[in-house]
Amino acid sequence: MMSNKLVTSLYHTLGAHSSDVNCVAFSNGDLLATASADKTARLWNTDDFSEHKHSPLCGHQYYVHCCTFSPFGTTLATCSTDGKLILWDVKTGKKSAVLHHESQNSIRVCRFSPNSMYILTGSDDELLCMWEVSSKKLIRTFAGHEASVVGCDFSPDSNFIVSGSCNGDLQVWDAKFGHGKCLKYIDEGHDLGVSCCQFSPTYGSAKSVSSDNGTVTFMFASGGQDDLIKIWNFQAVLGSAAVSVDLRLTLKGHSGPVTCCSYSHDGSLLASGSIDKTVRLWDAIHGNSLHVIEGHVRYVTSCSFSYDGLYLASGSNDRTAVIWKITNEDELFKNIERNQSQCDTEEVKPVNKWSVEEVCKWLEEIGLEQYKSSFEQNAIDGTELEVITDSMLQQIGIDAMGHRNKILRARKILQQGGSVKLVKDANLLDVGVPDEFLCPITREVMKDPVIAEDGYTYERSAVAGWMEKGKTTSPMTNGTLNTKQLTPNRSLKMLIQRYLQGQ
Repeated sequence: MMSNKLVTSLYHTLGAHSSDVNCVAFSNGDLLATASADKTARLWNTDDFSEHKHSPLCGHQYYVHCCTFSPFGTTLATCSTDGKLILWDVKTGKKSAVLHHESQNSIRVCRFSPNSMYILTGSDDELLCMWEVSSKKLIRTFAGHEASVVGCDFSPDSNFIVSGSCNGDLQVWDAKFGHGKCLKYIDEGHDLGVSCCQFSPTYGSAKSVSSDNGTVTFMFASGGQDDLIKIWNFQAVLGSAAVSVDLRLTLKGHSGPVTCCSYSHDGSLLASGSIDKTVRLWDAIHGNSLHVIEGHVRYVTSCSFSYDGLYLASGSNDRTAVIWKITNEDELFKNIERNQSQCDTEEVKPVNKWSVEEVCKWLEEIGLEQYKSSFEQNAIDGTELEVITDSMLQQIGIDAMGHRNKILRARKILQQGGSVKLVKDANLLDVGVPDEFLCPITREVMKDPVIAEDGYTYERSAVAGWMEKGKTTSPMTNGTLNTKQLTPNRSLKMLIQRYLQGQ
């Protein structure tokens, strides 16, 4: 994925948990896991984000702090305030092991090694424990932190471990060759405390686990209570205690403590979440800020990229997990141009000429096929569709206000010249939000609405980005734009602000 200018759009919201969503994790296949303070973990099918048949997973007595999939996606690990690390068989939903530190203190974080052989846990007892997955036995304990261990990760070759604590220190450990002491101690990793750390899956020696001279180079990110993300260069000599860790970049932008960080599978993007309620996307190599995602109403606790990098999941204290679709701005504009080209070459049948069957087909396109029988029984053809009102929809049995709004908004797009395909691509997921509050380009609620020469209102950054690409045509009508002048739509902005304040 190119990482120049990114656009994200709300794709799906999961609201099944009854308390804080503390962690989200994609598998390398077709599952998403969420862990919550409601004592459960849940599994979701990523094709339609329906809940997995074996979900929820119930086995913890207190908060579930973290969840993570094994590299092959066959096992899910969860850890909790109850001091347990539970390994779940994803296919059956059954426990394959229940493990705990000797102290039985709260376990805050768990991570599988990339080679699938081990799983690591960090606890309030200030210890890291490494377990062998096949035998389910504790094989090594790392002692050196003087506060709760809240972040840890294996290097891409599974030979090293980085961990962080509430004291703010970062430590590096040997996971393979038997060195029991800390290999590298970073006293002031983050002022006030470390909250997360993760190795890049592709940087340096991660591209190849073999090394001609025994020296490996990696990169990892850490987040902390100082509102910062830090990127570190990591170098080590295999089989020895020689390790160096140097600060590469400091990423500033969050206005509150950073709670989580996550690399995309291809290593090009880094996501971070914060108490400031936002998720930020960064260029993982150069550290440039690429995009800010706003949508949660409370702290963001966790974030995770899908294996293909097209989606990002975020969890929050607002009890939801949200899936965001990530689009490159260039690709977004290309899609608009392709849609315009189709509209120019295809003969579009006027809505008022549609038959009842064509109207029902349209209902399928917008995801409301359950109302086809009601439309058929009441002979709603194109002529009727053009004049149908909210009260009329209610009279024919569509009781859900959100579904009535969706039908009326989708019809409006048709009346403005959009094809059935454009209606389908509009992704009308925010069924409660008036369509005029959504930017026609990004399909997100506008923050700075402006009117272009074509008469349409857009989000300023979206239409300005369109024009910066050298476009001289309207994103909506494909007509020529003779001026780049944008006029603030202050009345609409005021209406949007009133609407959002009333939510």
